[in-house]
Amino acid sequence: MAGILIADTIAEAGLRMLSEQHDVTVATGLSEDELIEALAGRSALVVRSQTQVTARVIESASQLEVIGRAGVGVDNIDLDAATQNGVIVANAPLANTLSAAEHAMALMLALARNIPQGDASLRAGEWKRAELMGVELAGRTLGIVGLGRIGSEVARRARAFEMQVVACDPFVSEDRAGQLGVQLMSFDELLAISDFVSMHTALYEGNHGMLGVDQLAKAKPGIRIINTARGALIDEQALYDAVESGRVAGAAIDVFSEEPATGNILTTHPNILVTPHLAASTVEAQDRAAVQVAEQVLAVLSGGTARFAVNAPLADPETMAVIGPYIDAAELASCVATQLAEGGVQKLRIEYLGEIANHETALIRAGVIVGMLERVSTAKVTIVNAEQLAEERGLRIEEETGPAPPPYANLVVVHAVTESGEIRVAATHTPSGRRIVGIGDFEVEIAATTNHLLAIENINLPGMIGAVGQLLGRFGRNISSMSVAAGPEGTALMALSVDGALTAEQLAEIVAIDQIHRVRQVDLT
Repeated sequence: MAGILIADTIAEAGLRMLSEQHDVTVATGLSEDELIEALAGRSALVVRSQTQVTARVIESASQLEVIGRAGVGVDNIDLDAATQNGVIVANAPLANTLSAAEHAMALMLALARNIPQGDASLRAGEWKRAELMGVELAGRTLGIVGLGRIGSEVARRARAFEMQVVACDPFVSEDRAGQLGVQLMSFDELLAISDFVSMHTALYEGNHGMLGVDQLAKAKPGIRIINTARGALIDEQALYDAVESGRVAGAAIDVFSEEPATGNILTTHPNILVTPHLAASTVEAQDRAAVQVAEQVLAVLSGGTARFAVNAPLADPETMAVIGPYIDAAELASCVATQLAEGGVQKLRIEYLGEIANHETALIRAGVIVGMLERVSTAKVTIVNAEQLAEERGLRIEEETGPAPPPYANLVVVHAVTESGEIRVAATHTPSGRRIVGIGDFEVEIAATTNHLLAIENINLPGMIGAVGQLLGRFGRNISSMSVAAGPEGTALMALSVDGALTAEQLAEIVAIDQIHRVRQVDLT
């Protein structure tokens, strides 16, 4: 049972899932020092947007394996520090898609029809029908900046309102845009023709203040701006000035450069509608976010992978369904190969054989690196930081693909190359778990059912298995599984899974048996 700290309030559904399997502590509103203290000895941290997970916090949490962000943005988490320390960061990118899209449409309608102003004036005893004349959405052009999940849902809804929809997104193909009935164009072209612009792009280094003085000057006069993405995408002073001058007819803003945004200049203009970051604030979105993050935290703590890891090699669900079981198999093959190799490993050659060869194999490659480095690195090694640590060590990796030999559907074969030669280990996945199916030239099949494996090379003569078994019995060691394979020139290999490590003296006694050439021990812990 692992320790989990929940540092921000999450929906009850997610909290219940985590509590059913692990020791959960809820402590919100913590300072950096308090967060460090609360994380001591804990394996998982769950936050929303309030808690700042700094490099100092991550570096102090030596047992931390995963950080779950119950929402989309991970601006409050130091991803570089997490990656360097082998901590998986997972978010819930699908949780608020519908809620955010609906909020953007709500703001667009409110902006078009002056709904907040009408409500306020009527409550004040006024009847300002003429002054609050609005515009229809039908026939107007909506420009969407960022045609991802949320932007796509906004596009669908806008077309239902009979709007013309254009978009700016360099990462979306013409085919995808065409399926949505959207025309792609540059940002400047979009601003020049749009009656409404809705922001739905992620925030990154190069797009801070992307909607600023110069862009607003090029925009269609009377344009209306909606932002439910990230406040820093817009130069807030420039937007205020453009609304004040009348060049921009109005704006509806849910996100701000700094939050809470009380006192923000955008909250002071009557033609700028503001909401306090409500796009994801629905019961349904919060339930989905908590459940999605809880599922991923539980998966990581049980040795699996996070579906939406933001700092690890990514694979879509269809790809994961194929390659997922072979990540552990790859780690096993590499672990065994590294320990059987004579001398320091200078290069790894990986073969992806079978259906897995037709998919993105970055996660399998990461598993191979983990299997090697976790035994030789002082740093914690996971699939998150495996590539980085391999690069730091100058480890050369070569990759090949091809068909799998019968009877296997898929194989991962790891060749560990040293100055003395090369050792080959093949592994696969079966319904009963991962298995070693090849060591060197020998075709064995042995399940990794214990933490200790013996590879014994001998002359292929009757009685060898019995002689080894007698010694293991005297040593008090049980054999949980065994595979014997004949090799070239009358040689054979015994691969034994045993329930405990043997001492150097015990290994020497086995080697001393007549006709046994070599005994090597592999630690799978």
